[in-house]
Amino acid sequence: MCQHTPPCPTADQSDREAARPMARDEVQGWTLLCNGVALFDDTGELLPDGTVFFRQRCLPLMRGEAT
Repeated sequence: MCQHTPPCPTADQSDREAARPMARDEVQGWTLLCNGVALFDDTGELLPDGTVFFRQRCLPLMRGEAT
């Protein structure tokens, strides 16, 4: 898919999010990378083969809670 030189990381590499954005919809919150990975601002990423990776979100501690 990627036509850049040097080529961007492929969808199966651990640094796949470093690929160049090809399309973005800020209202819907997604970015399509040149390696076929779809990044979602709030939920994670979808690989071209259908694999889903969910982002780990840290919840803020409430006042008085132990860490």
